[in-house]
Parts: sequence; structure tokens; C-alpha cells
Amino acid sequence: MGVFVTSDLKPSTQCVKAVNKAQSVLRMIKRNFPQIDRDDFNILYKTYVRPYLAYCVQAWSPAMVKDIKILEKVQQRATKWVKGLKNICYTDISRTTLEKRRKSGDLIEVYKIIGLSGKEGVDSSKFFTLFFTTTTV
Repeated sequence: MGVFVTSDLKPSTQCVKAVNKAQSVLRMIKRNFPQIDRDDFNILYKTYVRPYLAYCVQAWSPAMVKDIKILEKVQQRATKWVKGLKNICYTDISRTTLEKRRKSGDLIEVYKIIGLSGKEGVDSSKFFTLFFTTTTV
């Protein structure tokens, strides 16, 4: 695992490398588990595949639609191998897309920076300007 930094700082190279590695792990899983049920798939996917797609994602989080699509395509393709899920639409199967997980991770980081707990030890004023409004009823 690693993060690829290019001169233009775009995450496309990182996305392609992550997708290639995740697909090779998926092929290995498919070779060793020709018939797999949903529970076993969840364990194997979350343990061996998703870490490649989410490793250090706060640093290289993709914003371009093409990068997001190739990452999601790995998860979409993987669900087609699962017994009983082949003919079901991917959006019906997947409760959490990788994009939702990234957004959730971003919100958690913002909370840790802004939050009262000071968990990150970062001066939040360097990143955020807070506006508080009060409403009266």
C-alpha cells in the first residue's frame, strides 16, 4: 500500500493503482472461493479488498466523477460474484458506497478539528471560520 503523488496532485493515478490492486485481490478471492454467500463475501471484501480502496483516502480523496466511478465499479463488480446477488441492482445491495464512506470520514475529521475535545491538536482557525447564529422563537 502507498499513496502516489503526481506533479499535478490529481488522484487519478492513485485511483487506478488502488483499483488494480483491489481487483487482483478480488480475483484471488474468486479463485479460492468459487461459490460465496453474502456473509462470507462481507467478511472477505471488508478485510482484503476495501482497505486498498480506502487507504489514506483523506489525502487523495477523488473529486472527479471518472475517479469515483472506477472505485465504485470494483465494489459493484464484486457483488456480482456473490450467490443470490447477481441479478439484483447494485444500488439496492450496497447500503454504503465508497463515496458515502469518504464523506463520512471527512465529517469525522472536521468534527475532530472543530470539536470541543481538541482531539487533533490543530488550530481550527487555520482551516475554518465559524459563524454562529441564534434564532429566537
